[in-house]
Amino acid sequence: MKHKHDLILASNTTTLLQTENLIIRKLCADDAPFIFELVNMPSWLQYIGDRGVRTLRDAEQYIINGPMTSYEKFGFGLYLVALKDTLEPVGMCGLLKRDTLDDPDIGFAFLQKFTGRGYAFESAAEVLTYGKNVLGLPRILAITTKDNTSSIKLLGRLEFQFEKHITINTEELNLFGRNMQ
Repeated sequence: MKHKHDLILASNTTTLLQTENLIIRKLCADDAPFIFELVNMPSWLQYIGDRGVRTLRDAEQYIINGPMTSYEKFGFGLYLVALKDTLEPVGMCGLLKRDTLDDPDIGFAFLQKFTGRGYAFESAAEVLTYGKNVLGLPRILAITTKDNTSSIKLLGRLEFQFEKHITINTEELNLFGRNMQ
């Protein structure tokens, strides 16, 4: 029987970043089963929103039209985060460029069973370093819903500062910023 983490071995992507416990790599269409699970978690739906991913084909299209298109267009995007020792996917973390924001913003989400282990901080810190040192980004933003206390706390640990409330698609959100110089 195939395990979910076998998908990472089957994909033809290579490691982009490494931390003590994690590898961070580009998403590919083979990651659809993992993405399907991630974007349909109750916490994703509550804090990030319903992306209409109802089938594995929808998950493939999400990857192709979102992260993979972003890699081509901007040179960055959301990345898969996996455990270094087992290669099991645990979440995603990366940078997005939204039309509604002046600077790229960081995004992250992890499967419920892997929260509380420091993986979000570990991967986000590495992505921020990559954004600064490799991509040369002078400033990175972050947005959260007002009630997403765990993400707000994590952004504080990552040295983001609350700047203001903004509205995107009729939803009022917190905007945080961090100068990377």
